[in-house]
Amino acid sequence: MTVVKSTLPEPAREVAGEALQSTLVDLLGLSLIGKQAHWNIVGPRFRSIHLQLDEVVDTARAYADTVAERSAALGLPPDGRPETIAASYTLPGSKDGWQRDTEVVQLVVESLEAAIGRLRERIAATEEPDPVTQDLLIAITADLEKQRWMFAAENFPRES
Repeated sequence: MTVVKSTLPEPAREVAGEALQSTLVDLLGLSLIGKQAHWNIVGPRFRSIHLQLDEVVDTARAYADTVAERSAALGLPPDGRPETIAASYTLPGSKDGWQRDTEVVQLVVESLEAAIGRLRERIAATEEPDPVTQDLLIAITADLEKQRWMFAAENFPRES
């Protein structure tokens, strides 16, 4: 059953739908990884990284909603169910228990790098079939690259 009719031809809609669904999974997964780290971080930089993680979570959640709404606008029901995220999430994940601040920073950098790499592939794939979806993916990439930069700067070696 299709409740919403798309303005895109079916082949373009399929490409956009795949890009949007996999982006939704990545964003929801990033928000969960960010919250897990937020709750379990320990170390001398606890407070600053704890607060910085909320920025990543807020960004991921806001874009997840926008991505899901874009998918729905194309007549494709978004799937953000926990079992879908668990089965489809392929970015680096958090370990169980307390995590040192340095480990959290590295995890976030690696997770964001992986998400950005996947987004760039989707940007290329949606260029011709759906420039509107491509534009959304570009905006997400820009914000995630900003977050990655801020976390990567946390790991910059200190001079003695």
